[in-house]
Amino acid sequence: MPSMPSMPATSSTSTRRRRGVLAAVAVLVLALVLGLVSALGGAPGPGGEEPAARVDTPQDTAPPDEDLLALARRDDGDPKALGSPDAPVVLIEYADFQCPFCGKFARDTEPELIEKYVESGVLRIEWRDFPIFGEESENAARAGYAAGRQGRFREFHRIAYGEEGEMNSGRFAEDELVRMAREAGVKDLDEFRSDMGSDAAGEAIERDTREGYELGVTSTPAFLVNDRPILGAQPTEVFTDAIEDAEKAAEAHGR
Repeated sequence: MPSMPSMPATSSTSTRRRRGVLAAVAVLVLALVLGLVSALGGAPGPGGEEPAARVDTPQDTAPPDEDLLALARRDDGDPKALGSPDAPVVLIEYADFQCPFCGKFARDTEPELIEKYVESGVLRIEWRDFPIFGEESENAARAGYAAGRQGRFREFHRIAYGEEGEMNSGRFAEDELVRMAREAGVKDLDEFRSDMGSDAAGEAIERDTREGYELGVTSTPAFLVNDRPILGAQPTEVFTDAIEDAEKAAEAHGR
């Protein structure tokens, strides 16, 4: 998957959070070297990365990483989130609307997770904008923000990921984004355009992007399931296993 250089962490908390993710990735690599893991199937990213490996170790035996858990915002008014703010498991997704593997996750995996875990109160899904594929990625992120201002982010998300398209081909030009917003049920399109171009949209996207870079995210999609990283559009069972492990860990630690 195409990537961009990492940005340095700006605080001791950010450094601890990034170390937590890097330590988790190191565990994956070490386990692979020791022959204790088996790689799951899945297409490599456009950059040729191998699929992430799964470590079959009990997730509820280790104390949780509090810095990573604290990344879940649990804001009841977040228009981009699905599920209860009090859910024991939070899946954070760092994604780009032009990323084909983000689209694969949105179409093939996320609906199953919503039906099985979000609707039962186990899981909350939180979106983070991580636009790395150019101007149209930034445009789409701004459009998602603007749609969310009118309570239609998830409908916009569904349409934007409805089918795979060529990157930076005009698919997310302003006129097309307005058309998607209309289809998503956005009522005030003048307000939508204004929100798209606002400083507030840029600041919200910058907040999400910086959070991802400080964690060491350099490509999309990237996920945290509570304090467990998952890299790439992995098979659905990787996510279901991680969610169920995280739920057990939350119960074990009284969360």
